[in-house]
Amino acid sequence: VRLRESGGGKVESGGSLRLSCIASGLDVSNYAMGWARQVPGLGLEWVSGIYSDGTKWYADFVKGRFTISRDNAKDTVYLQMNSLKPEDTAVYYCKARFLSRIFWGQGTQVTVSS
Repeated sequence: VRLRESGGGKVESGGSLRLSCIASGLDVSNYAMGWARQVPGLGLEWVSGIYSDGTKWYADFVKGRFTISRDNAKDTVYLQMNSLKPEDTAVYYCKARFLSRIFWGQGTQVTVSS
């Protein structure tokens, strides 16, 4: 099983990025998929997730700005990030969970300049 994130980069405040998490070796429609982020020296912060039944959730600090979606045919989960702020700067990680099976991607850096 492998999760590969992509789509990170540098953007100015107010800009947008779309992160992708491509899964191999698992069916994303059967897993709870999520995005978390980490700033160096700080703990992991949950951002958004989508359950196998399609239910979505968002952290309060991204509501209205970020949108999570899933393409089952491509085994890919996306995180559309709009109205980015400097405080969104972090490494973003993709996570897949099914019962006790948990997998993480390697992360992708998002840097938002003011």
